Amino acid sequence: MSPIHQALKPSKILCVARNYVEHIKELDNEVPTQPAIFMKPSSAIADEIYFNALDSIHYESELCFIIKDSKLSEVGFGLDLTKREIQSQLKAKGLPWERAKAFDGSAVFSTFVAFTGEVKDLRLELFINDELVQQGGCELMLYQPEEILSEIQSFCTLVDGDIIMTGTPKGVGEIHKNDKFVGKIFSKQDLLVEKLWIVK
Repeated sequence: MSPIHQALKPSKILCVARNYVEHIKELDNEVPTQPAIFMKPSSAIADEIYFNALDSIHYESELCFIIKDSKLSEVGFGLDLTKREIQSQLKAKGLPWERAKAFDGSAVFSTFVAFTGEVKDLRLELFINDELVQQGGCELMLYQPEEILSEIQSFCTLVDGDIIMTGTPKGVGEIHKNDKFVGKIFSKQDLLVEKLWIVK
């Protein structure tokens, strides 16, 4: 079982699917007419990225926010790890995605930091083995973080410490043992967060 991230103890993790048009295209999905939201349990949080020889696990890098006082309080880099083949099978049958999205170790986070700039200026970069594989930010989102927050609050109570994952840009792919992941969060050109992982 993956070790729990000791600094993070949310009651829940709210995730947005299909929030970048190019990512929607690369997976041949339909464009949603409202934010497509699903949850991960806190038991999905891990400090490390783990290879699984039995399942094809894909990385999805995301801008993530911690909630405090019902607001977006801190930003961090997150990986929504997905068992892609299982997800495809479930989608084809019209079934929920939990087996593909909520498994132990499927939510990997950097540290979270406070930010004083505009949310719209935030963006991410993901490097794997020193190659830039994903980049994007709020300007490419169908639904902005504040819109996502409002949508979630329309049906679900958020408490301090809860985490929102805002979706992934194009460039998702499969993880491999010993891959080196480096995730970065910027506000305009200012580096806010940088985190290194080696796939176990």
